[in-house]
This record gives sequence, structure tokens and C-alpha cells, in this order.
Amino acid sequence: MQNSSYHQTTASSSTSTDPSASEKWAEKLLRECAKAISEKDSSKIHHFLWMLNELSSPYGDTDQKLASYFLQALFCKATESGDRSYNTLISVAEKIHSFDTARKVILKFQEVSPWTTFGHVASNAVILEALEGEAKLHIIDMSNTYCTQWPTLLEALATRNDETPHLRLSVVVTAATGGSVMKEIGQRMEKFARLMGVPFEFQAVNCGFSRLGELKREDFALREDEAVAVNCVGALRSVSIKDRNGFLRVIHGLRPKVVTVVEEEADFTSNKDVYIMCFEECLRFYGTFFEMLEESFVATSNERLMLERECSRSILSVLACEGDGGSGECERREKGSQWCARLRSGDDHFMPLNFSDDAVDDVRALLKRYQAGWSLVTSQGDDASGLYLAWKDEPVVWASAWKPSS
Repeated sequence: MQNSSYHQTTASSSTSTDPSASEKWAEKLLRECAKAISEKDSSKIHHFLWMLNELSSPYGDTDQKLASYFLQALFCKATESGDRSYNTLISVAEKIHSFDTARKVILKFQEVSPWTTFGHVASNAVILEALEGEAKLHIIDMSNTYCTQWPTLLEALATRNDETPHLRLSVVVTAATGGSVMKEIGQRMEKFARLMGVPFEFQAVNCGFSRLGELKREDFALREDEAVAVNCVGALRSVSIKDRNGFLRVIHGLRPKVVTVVEEEADFTSNKDVYIMCFEECLRFYGTFFEMLEESFVATSNERLMLERECSRSILSVLACEGDGGSGECERREKGSQWCARLRSGDDHFMPLNFSDDAVDDVRALLKRYQAGWSLVTSQGDDASGLYLAWKDEPVVWASAWKPSS
């Protein structure tokens, strides 16, 4: 009777016309369930898992979707099946993955939200400024964006007043990206560069590794007459925690003129061993993301559903897997202030570069293309240099630029 009564009360509140009532039931139940798991209270665990199962749906409203995907992670945590379930989800995703589908999702997401294009515009602006006047450019791209960042940069190079430079683009291919897909992308990039009149060379760096932490300087065939830029959009979080400082040393050793770093603003490392605190950060970040998707896409969008399912794998990894999140597509994110501390530390450290007024103007112009709710925040102080994209005043993506210390 207790379960039934609680179910009726919660279900009633979830369908209420009062927004303040309907917005809170999922977070309330999820918090109670996470607390029960943290306290190892089996009776409450079963109760709240049952409740969430009754009320959640991956096809419902934002609360129902949030409850559904977090329920999966909490269930796996309670049953200690996180690693096995995560590997199964990754295996299924890889089997049904196609370049055309992934490209469609990425382009649609960029059309309705600046979540990814913000980092592209900010990074391109600072790369172009840092490499101004150079005859031969070498951009090392350690991102998983299927090269959607680079057509606008090629256009900018083609319209410069000085002689068009030669561009070599080296794209790191991980197991998740796929060599055959990158070959097709390279052919498309070469065709577009010819159309723009930009001398262009494409190189896929594929050494059979699945972790960026295994990269070495020798993989990039550096040339003495090229100015190097390293672009890391959503890349650093894919490196295992224990390898991150070493990976930054590898980047430092490439002697780039500029390093661009773009990461989502969430901390899944500091509180990793305090389950309820890690859960709260995960719920905060993905709650914001799901709300943004709700307001950006139409309810029947297949692209939105695919983005949500991708998030569900990350939520599972953070809340139910024992590893450090350093493999595959699920990562242990760190906030801009944490990355700044890493980049500034050690003998092979980096110094921050400021975004010019023109670069900031480019980003502001980008945000005007999207619906209300997005804003730009320039960081203050030394703890986190760079720019922040904010959704309803909540920082969600951090963009920064750096150069080696010596």
C-alpha cells in the first residue's frame, strides 16, 4: 500500500498544471534512490527503483526522460552491473553506427543549438589570429567532430588579403571514429578545399589505439617549415585521468604556436569517490542538457532522441562503472578551472592566450542566430581563463587558448 500511495501522489504531481510541481518529481525520486544506494539500504533501493520504473519513459517529457536514463545507471550501480552494461551499450551503438546518421545528428544539433558551434567559432578565430602571416599551416585536430569545424576556417583562409597559405590537417582517428569514415571525410575536405582555392593536405593519424593518451610526437610527421596549431574540442576528457598530465606534455612537445581547448563545464573527477556528490553533479549537468534539448528540438525529433541516448551511456559510465572513464566515448569531465590548473602546472606548462575583441564579437554574432537563453561569459581572474557559453546563465561549455611556456 505504501508503494501504491506514493506512486499515486507522485504521478499526480507530475501531471499537475503547476510547473513548479511537475519539474521536480524526477529529481526528487532520483536523489532519494541515489541516497539509498549510497547508504546501501536495500529496501529503499528496491522501492525507489520500482517507483522510477513506473513513472519514467525515454519517449516522455524531460522529467520522464531524465528519470529513465538515470534509472538505468542507478539500477546498474545497485546491481554492480555497470561495466558489463556499458560495454553492451557501446557494442550495440557501434553495430548500428553509420557516418551518414552521425553527420545528420551533428549538423542538426549545430542548426538548433550553439553547444558545439560555440567552440568551433572561438577556436577558429584564435587559430587564424595565431597563424596570421604563416605560409604553411599544420592543424592537428584531436576532436571527434567529424571535421565539421573546418569548412568555415577554409573559407576564412580563402578570403584573406594576403597569399592563401598551404594547410595540412592531421586528424586523429580513434577506435570510436573509424578509419573508413575518416577517409570519406578527408575526400570531402579535399574537394571543398579545391573549391575554395586553398592548397590542402589531409592526413588521418591512426595508429590502432583507442586512447588519445597513447599518442606520440612521431605520429604527426612534423615539418620544420610549418606553423603548428593543436585543436582539442572535447578531446582532453577522453584521456584517462592518470594519463592527462603526460598527454599535455606530448602536446607541449609538438611546439605549437597555439593550443585550443574546448570542454563541457562539469566535474566528474573530484567527487568520484563520494557517490552522492558525484550523482548531484551528474544530475545538474545532464538536467541542464536535457532541458536545453527539450527547448531546442521538436518533440518528435529523431536527432534529439539519439543525442539523449548518447548521454545515457555517459551517465551510466559516470554513476555505475568502476573505471576512470578514460576509454570510449564516456569520459570523466573536468571544469575549466581544473583544466587551467593542469595546463599551468609542471615543467612543460602552458600560458593562456586572451581572445581578441574580434574573436569575442564572432562568438556574440553566432549566438544571435539561436533562440533566447544563450549568453557569453568572459571569465574573470586567473582560475579559469577563456570564454564560457551559458544556457540560462548556467555555464555549460568552456573555450580557451594556450601556448607552450617555452
